[in-house]
Amino acid sequence: MLHIAIMGFGTVGAGVAEVVRMNAASIAEKTGEEVNVKYILDVRDFPDSPYADKMIKDFAILESDPEVEVVVESIGGAKVALEFTRRALQAGKHVVTSNKELVATHGKELLSIAKARGVNYLFEASVGGGIPVLRPLFEDLSANQIEEIVGILNGTTNYILTRMVKGGVSFADALKEAQSKGYAEADPTADVEGIDAGRKICILSNLAWGKEVLPQSISMEGISAIHLQDVDIAAKAGYRIKLLGRALRLPDGRQTAYVAPHLVPENCPIAVVDDVFNGIIIRGNAVGDVMFYGRGAGDLPTASAVMSDVLDAAAHRQNRRDIGWNESAEITPAGEIPMKWYLRGSFSSEDAKTLCGEVEVLSSGAVITGALTEAQTKDAAEKLGAAAMLRVL
Repeated sequence: MLHIAIMGFGTVGAGVAEVVRMNAASIAEKTGEEVNVKYILDVRDFPDSPYADKMIKDFAILESDPEVEVVVESIGGAKVALEFTRRALQAGKHVVTSNKELVATHGKELLSIAKARGVNYLFEASVGGGIPVLRPLFEDLSANQIEEIVGILNGTTNYILTRMVKGGVSFADALKEAQSKGYAEADPTADVEGIDAGRKICILSNLAWGKEVLPQSISMEGISAIHLQDVDIAAKAGYRIKLLGRALRLPDGRQTAYVAPHLVPENCPIAVVDDVFNGIIIRGNAVGDVMFYGRGAGDLPTASAVMSDVLDAAAHRQNRRDIGWNESAEITPAGEIPMKWYLRGSFSSEDAKTLCGEVEVLSSGAVITGALTEAQTKDAAEKLGAAAMLRVL
């Protein structure tokens, strides 16, 4: 029997306990052993919970119990969760998490501890919720040189943009809807300003190229400044505005990563990823484009990914997963990479051509430029008096 402990009994932790309960028979049949939730650690009381007899408040209990082989960290944040994860790994226990902040900011250290202790630190659920994307990236696509990763990595912002496109709702009103439905927090900053997606694209980049990219080293731009007028112009011209996380391997071996809203051509697969769903495209030099799609959050979808790691850790008790990133990546600022841009203002298309070269005219006063750096585009936008400036995929 595999004994596990859950740290944090919020949405994800409760979802893990429920998946173990409802799928106990099929898990045992597929893996050859039963899974038992021995402890649930939380500072709160849950007297009416069916798991009340498993509740503990002292981390040392699970830390010192030799029967507990896998610990699920679903506390969140990078304070208490960091301390308990360190201690669990040092105690020789495998740790599984959905905590993207912890993995993005402290993954290098925690993977190093796991390697030294001969255990696994796995985090499939930290990117894409229930979508299996990390394991395919480091396992199924390992024969490829990964060239680019781009995707919708945050369901909250995707829901807001979907409502703006399909409902003609302003950003402020769409955000209120998202909060009323439980898709957005009372403080939505991490979502709407691109921070959540930034942590996720760092994790994807780290796994793709084996070099550490910290969130503070990349640019993150959110959707709070997106105007309904630009959403409408883009849609009528065959584009959708999406918040994308993007990581690229450059020809000279350096890397870049960033988060920003983009105009995405409607024939691109991720253009039609709507509501709270996520869509991630990975481009390999052998396989071409591979797309992963599904629910990027939620208790049971995320718990599904967590449990896949729990079972993977158990299957690799003796022969641990050798994943990690040991050196820092040399990051080229995203603004230095020439790309196309959307500009909107009261300028003429002729003036835009003079400053931006060949342009695609979307409507009166709205164009897509040729490939320009961010500095070149800002200079052109200033001279044109542009009111909006967005990247184009």
